Amino acid sequence: MSGDAGRQGRFVGKVAMVIGAGSGMGAAVARQLAAEGARAVVLADVEPEGAEAVARGIGGARAVALDVVDAAAVEEAVEDVVRRYGRLDVLVHAAGVDDPKAKQLIADALVEGRPPEVTDRLEDADWQRVMRINLDGTFHVLRAAVRAMRPVGSGAIVVIGSSSVFDTPVGYPHYAASKAGVHALSQAVAKEVIASGIRVNVVAPGPTDTGMAARTPAVLRSGFADPRVRPYATAEEIADIVLFLASDAAVNLVGAVLLANGGRFTA
Repeated sequence: MSGDAGRQGRFVGKVAMVIGAGSGMGAAVARQLAAEGARAVVLADVEPEGAEAVARGIGGARAVALDVVDAAAVEEAVEDVVRRYGRLDVLVHAAGVDDPKAKQLIADALVEGRPPEVTDRLEDADWQRVMRINLDGTFHVLRAAVRAMRPVGSGAIVVIGSSSVFDTPVGYPHYAASKAGVHALSQAVAKEVIASGIRVNVVAPGPTDTGMAARTPAVLRSGFADPRVRPYATAEEIADIVLFLASDAAVNLVGAVLLANGGRFTA
């Protein structure tokens, strides 16, 4: 069997759910899961129009509206997958937010040739928004997925983290802290639930060409244009790593955090 043939069949018969599937990495993951044989792919996103648009291009896919901040809604969405399809084999959590206001403060400082001044200008609401969605949302998703998978004794969960956990960008404390929490949370859960046959792993992307990146101020984007390293990753390249972690080929990876930043630094 060729490598391509093997890849095409990695998820045959599997039931998968992708949260944050309306665009970017989540959309790429959903498309690839379907292309590799998943019998059902549920696309969840806080903006259902985006998820519906992606789902229309995937045979047998279904889109649902979901805000990961709403714990009860996350629980219901995952339970509905099990009711409809009998099980949940793969869950990919790709939902998250950055802070455009903080990014603009950093960009302004770069243009003006001065150090960024962000932390003392962060409002409680700025901090809470990032933490609620990135960290609390990840807890809600992990808890619901474990509740669905533990009774059947199997499942693979992949969470999108961030390389910012390792390089902690200046002026971005709340985002870096939220993603550091995501990494630690995912690893702690991974060590617990492997005894129940559930694998949890994390991908930590560096600069990736998504809608979020497109909204990044130009001066910050240009800072990542270093000819010594790979350019911005594509969403599909990150999706390849996600699908590897979700597949049986990664059976011995538990609580791994795979840094995918094109060689900008190592951790």
